[in-house]
Amino acid sequence: MPQINILPKHIAELIAAGEVVERPASIVKEIMENAIDAGADKITLEIKRGGITYIRITDNGCGIDRENIRRAFISHATSKISTADDLNAICTLGFRGEALASIAAVSRVEVMTRTEQESVGTRYCIEGGEETVIDDAGCPKGTTLVVRDLFYNTPARMKFLKKDVSEGNAVASVVDRIALSHPEVSVRFIRDSKDVLFTSGDGKLDSAIYKVLGKDFASTLIPCDYELEGVRVSGYISKPFNARPNRMMQYFFLNDRFIKTRTGMVALEEAYKNSIMVGKFPACVLKIQIAPGAVDVNVHPAKTEVRFANEKMIFNAVYYCAKSALQQGDTRVQASFSQKVARQFMPPPTEGKQIRIYEQQLEKIKEETKPKQDFWTNTTSAEFKKEAEKPKPIVFNDNSKFEIEKNDEPNLIPCFKPTVQEPVPASETKPEPVVTAPIAEPEPVQPIAEEIQPELEPYRVIGEAFKTYI
Repeated sequence: MPQINILPKHIAELIAAGEVVERPASIVKEIMENAIDAGADKITLEIKRGGITYIRITDNGCGIDRENIRRAFISHATSKISTADDLNAICTLGFRGEALASIAAVSRVEVMTRTEQESVGTRYCIEGGEETVIDDAGCPKGTTLVVRDLFYNTPARMKFLKKDVSEGNAVASVVDRIALSHPEVSVRFIRDSKDVLFTSGDGKLDSAIYKVLGKDFASTLIPCDYELEGVRVSGYISKPFNARPNRMMQYFFLNDRFIKTRTGMVALEEAYKNSIMVGKFPACVLKIQIAPGAVDVNVHPAKTEVRFANEKMIFNAVYYCAKSALQQGDTRVQASFSQKVARQFMPPPTEGKQIRIYEQQLEKIKEETKPKQDFWTNTTSAEFKKEAEKPKPIVFNDNSKFEIEKNDEPNLIPCFKPTVQEPVPASETKPEPVVTAPIAEPEPVQPIAEEIQPELEPYRVIGEAFKTYI
């Protein structure tokens, strides 16, 4: 049987750090949650190369005094819980006391912090779990933490990291979730020296959605707020016509903590049943408020998976919240064929008034059907003769004079309407013989007289030059 040995401290810390720190996004999540627990309302995050080489997080929280700065980087050291009973009612985002120790074990960390009671801040540096520098420093109230060279001492972990763009996108997703879960905190995100996100921190969820998810997404949301059996669900859901091809736009927050809950997803999609197409999914930003004792968040190292004491209660709260919001937000016109619509703009006329209206309509019809005066059928030839003018002489080039009667109006004979004759039956009509005209013979073509050429005088050749005769 092989010998059982106790692992050295630094090896045990590396193993524990692998459960907490998987990539740069894990570091950002832990440090930003600590800043929120410290009471910060302004957080600035800056990363370079996806956070692999540089992460800098600054907050204006309560800070860490010099006496506790070393203790903060010891494993399982925390100020959020003290007894086992505190685990049954966790009200903070962090509680295990493993974040700073795990981060310091696999990177180079520099901390500058100051509390409100201190006049001078503290600068503390630790590399690979070993303290290197601790001295005084001038800094504002709060904490600034810089992480460099992640996994520099664990090449096995380094080779599992993805490209800088992919790691940067993972960090951006973490920042978006924190900004949505805490709209009262102003979050600024700088990626490779470019401002990517900046929320106002006014405490309004709709303004945070506008900044994080964009104007187009925010304009198609329906507000919702519902409480059932001690569970309150509030936030925004998408309209049925704005369904998504996947569940990437579903955000669930439990007590201001981002979680992945299958119960909430199923309840939301059940509320949209028969409202969206098959294969489409609704989008949402829902915040669930529940008593801390009714949920266990100490299930997964990332704290994104939780266990509810009553799953049915959560399902009903999310379902009825979405269902009621969809019914109130449905602005489609419902056509009703059982009742006749009364035309208020045209009241029914009285008996005498109705008779006068009919008489006016009859007069109008008579005026429209009256035959119009036809000039050619109603004018006699005598009227044309009265308009006739005297003939005027017209002079031509050959000095001959002719007199032509010229009238302004043509001397027309009044026409008469043709009478319609009944068609003769085909049996009484006899076909007339077809007379063909004789074909005229073509005129004989006279030959064209050839032009008579004059006779040339006789000539005599006297020699040849340049291939011609002379």
